[in-house]
Amino acid sequence: MTSEQGKNTNPGNHAGSVNNTNLMLIGVGVGAAAIGVAVALTRRKRDRWYAAKQISRRVADRTGDLAVASKDIVDRLKIIYTESRKVVEEATDLWSRGRKVAGV
Repeated sequence: MTSEQGKNTNPGNHAGSVNNTNLMLIGVGVGAAAIGVAVALTRRKRDRWYAAKQISRRVADRTGDLAVASKDIVDRLKIIYTESRKVVEEATDLWSRGRKVAGV
């Protein structure tokens, strides 16, 4: 047996598996780095104005609903105001009649 018979003389077989292994390891590394960045972004410290910014964004997204609700509230307040004025006028009238009956 010669020294070349025991060796693998086809270097392409061995080099191809090494390249595939390297590519797989690189892919795993890139994936792990991406997961690390995603976790870091979700756990970042939020400033004290974060909640206020979120609320203002939600309000801005719902301005149409807010306008409709505000209009309904104003309409109800108008009804309450007119009914209250009627009650006050009737109470004033009853008060003046009671004073006349009492002779004061």
